[in-house]
Amino acid sequence: MTVHSGTGVRVIGLISGTSIDGIDVAAAELRADGDTVVLSPLGQLEVPYPETLRDALLAALPPNPCDAEQLTKLDTLVGQAFAEAAARGVEELAGGEADVVASLGQTVFHWVEDGTARGTLQLGNPAWIAERTGLPVVADLRVRDVAAGGHGAPLASTMDALWLREMAALGPVAALNIGGIANITVVPADGAVLAYDTGPGNALMDIAAHRATGRRADIDGALALRGTVRPDLLAKLLLDQYYAAAPPKSTGKELFHGAYLDAALDGLPPVGAEDLLATLTELTAVTIAAECRRHDIATLIVSGGGADNPALMAALTRNLPGAALKTSDDHGLPRAGKEAYLTILLGWLTWSGIPGNLPSATGARGHRLLGSITPGAGPLRLPAPHSSTVTRLRVAAKTGER
Repeated sequence: MTVHSGTGVRVIGLISGTSIDGIDVAAAELRADGDTVVLSPLGQLEVPYPETLRDALLAALPPNPCDAEQLTKLDTLVGQAFAEAAARGVEELAGGEADVVASLGQTVFHWVEDGTARGTLQLGNPAWIAERTGLPVVADLRVRDVAAGGHGAPLASTMDALWLREMAALGPVAALNIGGIANITVVPADGAVLAYDTGPGNALMDIAAHRATGRRADIDGALALRGTVRPDLLAKLLLDQYYAAAPPKSTGKELFHGAYLDAALDGLPPVGAEDLLATLTELTAVTIAAECRRHDIATLIVSGGGADNPALMAALTRNLPGAALKTSDDHGLPRAGKEAYLTILLGWLTWSGIPGNLPSATGARGHRLLGSITPGAGPLRLPAPHSSTVTRLRVAAKTGER
């Protein structure tokens, strides 16, 4: 494998989100310019999971049982899938030249008790990536923050705080990512940045759509757009204590799963598929909008799969009449690839000796270097730690995209 020898560091980023559709891959070159990180995107692609692997991952999620044998096999199979995705990223996006791979893996369990994160598990052993690409791999990026008393999420707060700081001078701005779970980063004009999971993004909608159509999601929000919100179901769902909990907080599919939806429907008059999707879409929009109003958000920048759902975006617009809704594409980061570019930034920070968490957002006791590094084919040679504080992120014009 040819190693990039330019002035910046060329990084491949890998993540599979809570929707478990596949692996998002991105490539970028990063360099420090004083207190600013300059990120030059090289492109992104999505590598779908093999159907059998996706089914096995979904079957391993709570409340389903999962044993050590199953977890070991999944850790290996996900690692091998990530390894192939990384190799594609190097060749197809980075022209065959990269310095390091960063991987956020596949989250399968996020352990939260009484509002405190106790642990988190991401599958996809980085040794497979290092063996396949010959490159060092920065991985396991969440758990150090958890060990320091934080939630290990949402780590998007690190990117958003750097990226949106100048825009916040015009009024409070928030970045919203809608995957299986929705998370928000609030960047005020001054003061501490906040970030937390607002609740379900696509998680419950995807379950309902799959039950009704056999498809993974409500494509183009078609079912929701034909349905009517059921006030009785919506009111019952909104009683969940998660919404009233103060940040920092985080959640996942260990809470918002099929049995959770069944419990909400229990005891109510029958709810048709279209009305169910309309109600679940409204739930996601209402809970996000409530947090935006709490922080007087003037501009909301949306990314993730939910940004492609017209029904959800219309519901957000309706519930946030005073805010300007944009997508991350409007500011240089493709909404489908933003989390992969986040992974790239986190990997670069660790590689450069710079802490990658934001304690005001995650709740950690302080700033921490994140992750572990698996050596590649040769000796591990880290650059000298970056000597100045990083306070800004500038996204340069894309030099290529797939």
